[in-house]
Amino acid sequence: MSSDLRQLYDEHAPALFAFLLNLTRREADARDVLQELFLKLVARPELLAGVENTRAFLLRLAHRQAIDAHRRHASQDAAIERAAAEPVALFIAAGNPDEAAFRTALAGALAELPAEQRAVVHLKLWEQMTFAEIAESLDIPANTAASRYRYGLDKLQALLRPLYEELR
Repeated sequence: MSSDLRQLYDEHAPALFAFLLNLTRREADARDVLQELFLKLVARPELLAGVENTRAFLLRLAHRQAIDAHRRHASQDAAIERAAAEPVALFIAAGNPDEAAFRTALAGALAELPAEQRAVVHLKLWEQMTFAEIAESLDIPANTAASRYRYGLDKLQALLRPLYEELR
């Protein structure tokens, strides 16, 4: 980064970060947008040519970057939710009708879990990962992984209880 950009960063980054934090409400998102903004300026320093009010220009650029990031995240979140809502064939087809019904019910019950719990349950049951490994994979504390697993199993048990009672 040139000394001009370094000076620009030193002068304006704290104010831009505060503005972005207020917009995004998430520190990680604010940092990401701020980084994108300065990467854009590194790649295209001519954007600053002829700018009279640097702070106003950077704030406008930050605002646009934040809106773009929000749209990307919203689009990604919607796609994930749509995919999560669709039943997934997690199991090999069963020849026994009772087993097939249970597998279908289990896949449906898994789809009803919140994404955070579903991820932990999947990693614990299907990947046989420890809570420490799950925590590292999902970048969460091990205790959080354990609680999400416990809550997920509790919900699965409640959702599958009627079928279990019927099959008994």
